[in-house]
Amino acid sequence: MTQRSLSFAVATALCIGATRALPAQMPHLGTIQFPTSSSGAAQSQFITGVLYLHSFEYQAAAAAFQRAERLEPGFVMAYWGEAMTYTHPVWNQQDVPVARAALARLAPTPGARAAKAKTARERAYLGAIEILYGEGSKAGRDTAYSRAMERLAAASSGDAEAQAFYALSLLGLSQGERDVPTYMRAGAIAESLFAALPNHPGAAHYVIHAFDDPVHAPLGLRAARAYSAIAPDAAHAQHMTSHIFLALGMWDETAHANEVATVAARDSGSKLPRVSCGHYGEWLQYTYLQQGRPAAAAQLLEECRLQAVAKPIPRLQTSLAVMRAVQIVDGGDWNGPATRMNVDAAKQPAPAQLFLHFGSGYAAVKRGDTAAARSALAALAKQSKDADAYDRICALELEALIALRAAHTEQAVSLLRRAVAIEDSLPVDFGPPLDVKPPRELLAETLLQIGRAAEAQTELERQLTRTPRRAATLAALAQAAKTAGKSAVADAANADLVRVRHKSEPGVSAKPDRK
Repeated sequence: MTQRSLSFAVATALCIGATRALPAQMPHLGTIQFPTSSSGAAQSQFITGVLYLHSFEYQAAAAAFQRAERLEPGFVMAYWGEAMTYTHPVWNQQDVPVARAALARLAPTPGARAAKAKTARERAYLGAIEILYGEGSKAGRDTAYSRAMERLAAASSGDAEAQAFYALSLLGLSQGERDVPTYMRAGAIAESLFAALPNHPGAAHYVIHAFDDPVHAPLGLRAARAYSAIAPDAAHAQHMTSHIFLALGMWDETAHANEVATVAARDSGSKLPRVSCGHYGEWLQYTYLQQGRPAAAAQLLEECRLQAVAKPIPRLQTSLAVMRAVQIVDGGDWNGPATRMNVDAAKQPAPAQLFLHFGSGYAAVKRGDTAAARSALAALAKQSKDADAYDRICALELEALIALRAAHTEQAVSLLRRAVAIEDSLPVDFGPPLDVKPPRELLAETLLQIGRAAEAQTELERQLTRTPRRAATLAALAQAAKTAGKSAVADAANADLVRVRHKSEPGVSAKPDRK
């Protein structure tokens, strides 16, 4: 059910939105110095492409590099740049055939392409990209490419772009799962670059990616506060700041970042006020629910539904399913509009089906419809034959809730401890919980329900280290601590929940009862 399991094209679109027309004037994307053997119009388009590339606006970057190619067909670095847009290191994605085709337009073989390079530096950049899209496994090519970038960066200590792209290559070495020591190496390089070049978009961006987990997020806060102003015309830059804000439970800042990003990501000339489906919309909806704004979250979901109906493509359908499940779980919509949303799971892409079944099953068991919950669990199990870890967690959670409804409390606790063990074995990921309902939170709520408040309090305090200031965790902690006789802990949790929900909608309590 993770975004990383999606296809290259689908996951790219989920993160960056639809293709947008470029602004009529030079976009504001930050500042870099990247001299090449070219000059004039082609070089200008090349710089624009690299600026977009640093902000992961891959489609806009590719378009700029292609314009540079047309202006100067033998411009080696333009083809290098276009090929770079087809690898997304942090998301563990590569479109190798398309990248190779882009390079082949320069010349048919690596040797012939190298012969077109006019400087040793350009040959080094081109040689690195040839390694990235050469023979062998993706992991092997990524590793060899990173070593090539390390050599290039070492040989040209004053080349900020080599330093930046070397840092980015390190982020890609863990193949989509956070390897903390490697991320710290990347972060140290990017932080040094950011200190020297505070308007460099890649430096700020890669600092944020290196540190966007709850433990290290304070190290990225300076870059997060700066990045949106560095690249105001990049929607991804507006969103990206929230990777740090969310990891610190800074909900007002997270909401603002994604409100701006959803508007910035819309198509040129679109009649829609924002792009409600997709990565930015999903983060915004989740944040609204933390703030106690279920109506605002439901409005986003409805806008996404309308977009998915108007354009029934996989990326929108998957986003709709994600947002529906989150509205059910975090919005407590057991029998409301989200639950009743008419979506035929059988006609949806596989990731969407998984989210739809989990959301439906969770709502069913919460409203006491065990038969419907069992049906959803069966569908989820059938769909999850090749499930990743988060899919298994969701299946265990649903099975545990059904067991709890049948008063099989020890079975429910055992199932949830299995789910917790799976999540604990995984690197801490960025963003809203990939399993929708954190299993340790659900375990704690179950322990509290069966009279084991002290155990519940321990689990909830641990959960807050993974999802800081998550509203449901704080609410449950306040209740568990109060029941366990820990009034100071309960008061602190309640006070923090009031701060989290200071913008809550009328009629929504700042200290809601747990569902």
